[in-house]
Amino acid sequence: MAECAVYLDFAMENEDPPHGIARGLTNYADSAFALYLRRSFAKSLGYSAELLAKPVIGIASTPSGFNNCHRAMPELVEAVKRGVLAAGALPIDFPTISLGEVFLSPTSLMFRNLMAMDVEEMLRAQPMDAVVLIGGCDKTVPAQLMGAASADIPAIQLVTGPMMTGRHQGERLGACTDCRRYWSNFRAGKISAAEIDLVEGSLATTAGTCAVMGTASTMACIAEALGMSLPGTAAIPAVHADRLRAAEASGAAAVRMIRQPRPSQVMTSKSIENALRVLLAIGGSTNAIIHLTAIAGRLGIPVSLQRLNELSDTTPVLVDLKPTGEYYMEDFHAAGGMAAVLRELRPLLHLECISVTGETLEARLDSERNSYSDPTVIRPAAEPIELLGGLVALFGSLAPGGAILKRSAADRTLFEREGRAVVFDSLEDLAQRIDSEDLDVSAEDFLVLQNVGPTSRSGMPEAGYLPIPLKLAKAGVKDMVRISDARMSGSAFGTIVLHVTPEANLGGPLGLVKNGDRIRLSVEQRRIDLLVDEVELDRRRAAKAPLPGAPSRGYAKLYSDHVLQADQGCDFDFLRADPPTISE
Repeated sequence: MAECAVYLDFAMENEDPPHGIARGLTNYADSAFALYLRRSFAKSLGYSAELLAKPVIGIASTPSGFNNCHRAMPELVEAVKRGVLAAGALPIDFPTISLGEVFLSPTSLMFRNLMAMDVEEMLRAQPMDAVVLIGGCDKTVPAQLMGAASADIPAIQLVTGPMMTGRHQGERLGACTDCRRYWSNFRAGKISAAEIDLVEGSLATTAGTCAVMGTASTMACIAEALGMSLPGTAAIPAVHADRLRAAEASGAAAVRMIRQPRPSQVMTSKSIENALRVLLAIGGSTNAIIHLTAIAGRLGIPVSLQRLNELSDTTPVLVDLKPTGEYYMEDFHAAGGMAAVLRELRPLLHLECISVTGETLEARLDSERNSYSDPTVIRPAAEPIELLGGLVALFGSLAPGGAILKRSAADRTLFEREGRAVVFDSLEDLAQRIDSEDLDVSAEDFLVLQNVGPTSRSGMPEAGYLPIPLKLAKAGVKDMVRISDARMSGSAFGTIVLHVTPEANLGGPLGLVKNGDRIRLSVEQRRIDLLVDEVELDRRRAAKAPLPGAPSRGYAKLYSDHVLQADQGCDFDFLRADPPTISE
């Protein structure tokens, strides 16, 4: 027994706590045997005793044949390994769930929490001193940051990067804003089936995430704004050699990060607020509000929609990218990327926040003071695209818990108006009737979609971008007010009220709306109101038929039983921290 103790002490190099493969030993009721067995099995992988004595850097790898955004993952993993080895540690890659946005049914959001649990538990269960998280597609980065926040071991985020644009008849195309534009034209009969087939092959032509400021690119920018990824790495195109150099640098940085800083030291209430400023300035995805709220919730940090409005009223839109502008992510990178955005926002930011490098934001911006920027893509703060931020939260009798509108992607002529509700009570109802010539609808009406919120059978899909009814599209209508408890793709556009809380499925006022009801929208007053008196609403509540039962088994049941509303990030109730738990 004494010899076993000596072996254990030697192998763990008297570390307190132990490092490398000696961390978190499997429980055999004999620690010395557990380490002996682990080293034996590790040597079967070909590792030398010298390598096994080094710190271990985990690499969370998420390739999948069902995830085109992660096509270049093997190259990134190898580049990270180079950086780790050169810095003197042992890299070990491991898989987690991969979420390919367009390949998942009913929606990828439903599986974000599952991936976050996978990441968290693998970080806890496996022996690593720090981890490099590699993701890119819409829900993968927030899932990884959520898991890292909960596990709270040193972690650095490496994104896969955006794809390059394609070409069609001399026009640049980028998924997926141009997908929607061409599909709308096809539905309206403006282009042929032959042309839409040609476009299909030109929208996504390289590895990487969508080429516009959709959810994936927004979350990449937010990861950098939070300080969780290396400066200047958010927007490097997936196929650029600099993306591999960023991977190598991330591996080396992870070695320097061993033991600190931890995610709870980087992602603080102030860095969350910095990230919200960036979200507003880049005209980012509405999905990012849900994701950032969920990430912050893992650390006991509340994200208030009222505070979002305060920040939005003092944060200009600076980035001229699709879906709200003219340019693409490759242009954003060439124009200075996040460095240029942060420099313009400097007076509004908490400069004392640190990144995974341990450097303060102030020190970073001082060192980048003379870096290049292109004002045609990233505007100076004194000459913004819009004076107010890209997103706004709405409240009122239709959305007591709040709703979100991406005003930078909307038609301002629709911001202050009252309209008649044209109601669809499910996705099936929408699909069946939206293109009917008999649909009683005009351009002045408000389209309302019910029962597509977090607890619905559809799992809060990106269905908030209701199509313009076919007969109106053919008549040239390009936008109208659309309201739902669903989400919208970050690459979509229009005057669309989303995330209405409480959702219809849980008895929210949205579920009581009937055809012909009047609804008033006022972006100026931050309100969305159902103009029906309470007596009538009470009568409707009493008469409302119960919705179909919840799932009875598996992950679908876990999700249905525990998912929170949009204003709490759609995380599971048992995974959020109770504030205040983290001291800054």
